[in-house]
Amino acid sequence: MNPRRPPVPTDTTLGELRAAGWRSRTVKEELRATLLERVRGGQPFMPGILGYDDTVLPQLENAILAGQDVILLGERGQAKSRIARGLVGLLDPWLPYVAGTELHDDPFHPVSPLARSIVEAEGDATPIAWWAAADRFSEKLATPDISIADLIGEVDPVKVAEGRYLSDELTIHYGLLPRTHRGIFSLNELPDLAERIQVGLLNVMEERDVQVRGYRVRLELDLFVIASANPEDYTSRGRIITPLKDRFGAQIRTHYPEEASTEIAIMEAESTGFDDGDEGASVPVQVPGFMKEVVAELSQLARRSSEVSQRSGVSVRVTIANHETLAAAALKRAVRLGEPAAAPRISDLPAVVASTAGKIELETLGDETREDRVVEKLVARAVVNVFNRHFALSELLPLIERFEEAGLEAEVGELVPSRAHGELAASVPELRAAIARLDAGESPAGVASAAEFVLEGLHLNRRLNKERRGGRVRYAR
Repeated sequence: MNPRRPPVPTDTTLGELRAAGWRSRTVKEELRATLLERVRGGQPFMPGILGYDDTVLPQLENAILAGQDVILLGERGQAKSRIARGLVGLLDPWLPYVAGTELHDDPFHPVSPLARSIVEAEGDATPIAWWAAADRFSEKLATPDISIADLIGEVDPVKVAEGRYLSDELTIHYGLLPRTHRGIFSLNELPDLAERIQVGLLNVMEERDVQVRGYRVRLELDLFVIASANPEDYTSRGRIITPLKDRFGAQIRTHYPEEASTEIAIMEAESTGFDDGDEGASVPVQVPGFMKEVVAELSQLARRSSEVSQRSGVSVRVTIANHETLAAAALKRAVRLGEPAAAPRISDLPAVVASTAGKIELETLGDETREDRVVEKLVARAVVNVFNRHFALSELLPLIERFEEAGLEAEVGELVPSRAHGELAASVPELRAAIARLDAGESPAGVASAAEFVLEGLHLNRRLNKERRGGRVRYAR
């Protein structure tokens, strides 16, 4: 049994349902009532949606309380689909409907010809089935090839072949919208829907007057409609017909995380985890806080970069993928070197080029390596920004002097075992003191990660020189 789905209520009849005092509510009334209960009880509106508490979610709450359909405007990776799916949590766990009907008709207010005939024939003995909240959500990605038949319905030739007349409404095969009657319908990327199909949505969203192959079928559909769109497509290219825009009661603008801490929280919540059994359990991966900051800072910088197209956006998926990539690089090294634990290092950062380059678009086209160079520059800026938040150069003067006056050289890198970094830190008290200020922990892998971060920060601040030698890096003056 699905632990997220409560037990199915026992079978009942229309008469028993009426005797129990059950009352019909529209889906918007249902959403509104549940939201008011949460507000009254101080419960979170939509758990798991981070960074929108003071911006998007209050506007969405107002729209639901006002009974308005919603369109979410935002670039890719701004949780628009997740918000739409999260609305299911405001629905009742189970909803009664006339058993055997395609449109899950309200027993007290059936809308389909089939349901009306069943209720008329059976009366209080009409069998009642139950519809789970999770099944009351329908989602459709708008594409140019979507037809009216997909969304509204079409004459079913099989039903005609069975002997029904074309004039019989029972010959109609209902589309996705009617089948979502009494539920939530989500339409992603609305501007990609052909204009003639957009016209077909007008009546569904307001007049409820649906025409299929010349039939004028009156369906009092009960729907909450939430759509998503890219702002550029929605507002600049004129790809949404004005009457359809007018049908949406609320237009809510989503955004990327405004603070690095929010980006990190999303990254931690969404990164893929694996249960590798006994073998994987022997090599735990620890991502120090400063490395998480670097990953988040990289995305934040890309969203402000003049070299990166801001029209297409820089998704939070970039942050999540980079976090996963760094963890994978650290795990691979630990397994290869036979180390008991793993932690990403600065020398692992070149790996994020692969997980970043395909998710950003540049403003100008250049040679094949240009995209890599843009990512590398952003990575370097991210590292120096995070380093300068943790350290002032004046605080590290004793360490810099060891390199300048004592001729200290430090060799680190992705192929260097963690114990070598630990030995370096043990022999240089000034480096060990700097490492102690970071949240790297006491493990050799954490110490190695912190040591590389300190050395790279000094290099990017032009206090140390850096020389690459294969999988090793030498820092010196």
